[in-house]
Amino acid sequence: MAGTLYLCATPIGNLEDITFRVLRTLKEVDLIAAEDTRHSIKLLNHFDIKTPMTSYHEYNKVDKARYLVGQLEEGVDIALITDAGTPGISDPGEELVRQCYEAGIQVTSLPGPAACITALTMSGLSTRRFCFEAFLPSEKGDKKERARILEELRQETRTIIVYEAPHHLVRTLEDLYKVLGDRNITICRELTKKYETAYRTTFRDALEHYHEEEPKGECVIVIEGKHLEELRKEQISRWEEMEIQEHLAFYTDQGMDRKEAMKAVARDRGITKRDVYQQLL
Repeated sequence: MAGTLYLCATPIGNLEDITFRVLRTLKEVDLIAAEDTRHSIKLLNHFDIKTPMTSYHEYNKVDKARYLVGQLEEGVDIALITDAGTPGISDPGEELVRQCYEAGIQVTSLPGPAACITALTMSGLSTRRFCFEAFLPSEKGDKKERARILEELRQETRTIIVYEAPHHLVRTLEDLYKVLGDRNITICRELTKKYETAYRTTFRDALEHYHEEEPKGECVIVIEGKHLEELRKEQISRWEEMEIQEHLAFYTDQGMDRKEAMKAVARDRGITKRDVYQQLL
């Protein structure tokens, strides 16, 4: 029988956040694939785990995934761990999972810490609908792609989650402020660690703060989505150019149910809801 790939979530800071199931699995599997073996050995030593490790990271993810799939096909059980958090979330784990499914290998995920969810739940912003952008493309790497994503985020009505390193934080806040305008945000840093903070602020105030105080620690920026009413006002000059179905989709795509969306379309166009219904027919 083929082996199983276990996606094992590891602590993002506080070692007490590891689960009993993950500890048992890391001890029972035949091999652990780790993003950085030098980092992960500290975790394994702390919990007295002697399972052999191999490296699996961004720069070897395609070829190494083929090797690991080959091992799984021969019956080897493998646990995949990242430097911190849940494998596959903003890390090379997704490539290994994809290859496993193509090869018919069983994959299971062991729930645990994820910085994006931890930050969202303590942000004080809306948690009903959210989008995860991870790290924005580097300015040095792809300016056009960075600009394109920022423009997409400008219209986003869901709560937005972005990761950033401390030495890039100010520049990213400047870019977000320039494109999105001033928004309510929460900057979470050092999550689950001794100096954990959740800084409720705005882009403008955060920039003033960090121009005086150097950012420290890995950060998660949680950003208020654009208000639907504000988005509607920006679109108002385009209503007459839109087909009625496209106009309705504008609201349903933001999470509004069809009945409320029809009322909004009628209001925008100065017609009755019945007129909207007839035109949709």
